[in-house]
Amino acid sequence: MEALLLGAGLLLGAYVLVYYNLVKAPPCGGIGNLRGRTAVVTGANSGIGKMTALELARRGARVVLACRSRERGEAAAFDLRQESGNNEVIFMALDLASLASVRAFATAFLSSEPRLDILIHNAGISSCGRTREAFNLLLRVNHIGPFLLTHLLLPRLKACAPSRVVVVASAAHRRGRLDFKRLDRPVVGWRQELRAYADSKLANVLFARELATQLEGTGVTCYAAHPGPVNSELFLRHVPGWLRPLLLPLAWLVLRAPRGGAQTPLYCALQEGLEPLSGRYFANCHVEEVPPAARDDQAAHRLWEASKRLAGLGPMEDAEPDEDPQPEDSGAPSSLSSPNPKQPTVSESYPNPQSSPDLSKMTRRIQAKVEPKTQLC
Repeated sequence: MEALLLGAGLLLGAYVLVYYNLVKAPPCGGIGNLRGRTAVVTGANSGIGKMTALELARRGARVVLACRSRERGEAAAFDLRQESGNNEVIFMALDLASLASVRAFATAFLSSEPRLDILIHNAGISSCGRTREAFNLLLRVNHIGPFLLTHLLLPRLKACAPSRVVVVASAAHRRGRLDFKRLDRPVVGWRQELRAYADSKLANVLFARELATQLEGTGVTCYAAHPGPVNSELFLRHVPGWLRPLLLPLAWLVLRAPRGGAQTPLYCALQEGLEPLSGRYFANCHVEEVPPAARDDQAAHRLWEASKRLAGLGPMEDAEPDEDPQPEDSGAPSSLSSPNPKQPTVSESYPNPQSSPDLSKMTRRIQAKVEPKTQLC
C-alpha cells in the first residue's frame, strides 16, 4: 500500500511539474482599453480564435470574425456579444481555401470599415480530410490565403499605424522543409499531410520574418505566435470516432484549453514595446529562437515571391492605387491614441475586388501616400 501511495504521489508530482511548466499558459497583459480600435480574427468561430476574439471584445475592440461557415460564424458572434457585453462583434464570410473569397472579403471589409488595427491569422487546418484539390490545400489555407489577405488589407493597416499582424504558427515548423519545386502539389495520404502541415507552419514563420523586412518604417509590425499544445477542434477534427473516447481524457490532462492557447497571440497583438521584435517567433509570451531554416532570409524572400505567384498577384497589382476603397463612414481619427468609437454598418454585398498594392512596392511609397490615407484613421 505504501508503495502504491508513493507511486501515486510521484505521478501526481510529475503531472503538476508538467502542467505548470509546459501546459499552463501565462496570462496575457498588454493594452487594457481597445475601444475604438478594430481587429480581424480569422477562424474565430471556435477554439483559440474564439477565445482570442472574446478577449479583444472584452477590452472594447470592434471585432470582425472572419469565418468560412456563416451559420457557425453568426452563432459565435452572438455568443461573444452576450459574453463580452460588447455589441461590436460581427461576422464576415471568409474561406481561405478560395482566393476569390479572400478578395471578396477584403473588398467588403475595406468598403465598410474605416479602421484596421489588429489582424490575427488564426484559421488553419492540419489535414485535408476527404477534400481533394488540384493544389496543396494545407499551404493554401495556412499560408497563401493569409498572405493574400494581408496584402489586400495592408493599405488600411498602414493608414491606422501603429498596427499589428499576428500569424498563429506552431512548433511543427521545426520539422518543415520547403521544396520550392513542389510547393503547391496536391497532398495525398497522412504522411504527406504531416509533412505539408509542418511545411505550412515553417512558411508562417518565414512570412512573418519577411513581412517585417518589407514593412520596416511603416508602423506596421508582425509576429509569429505559437499557441502551445491546445485541446481544440484542430487536434480532434480528423481523429477516428472510435479513438476519441480514449484521447479526450488524455487531451484534457496534458493539453491547454483554447483560452490558454490564445494567450501568446494576444500577447503579440497587445503587449506594448514589442515593435523592435517585429518578425520574431513567440511562444509562452516570450521570444523564442528558431532553427536555421526558419531564419533563412534568402528562403523567406524566395517564399515571398512564390507566394505572390500562387496568390495570383499579377503585374497590374504591383502599382499602388491612388486611394483605397472608401468606407461609408470615415470619420475616425488619425491615431490610435484618440480613436472614434463610432463605426459603420457592415456591407452585406461583396463587389468585385479592386486592384491592390504589392507589399514590396508600397514600402517605397509610404511617405508619398500617407496624407490621403490618414483620413481613414
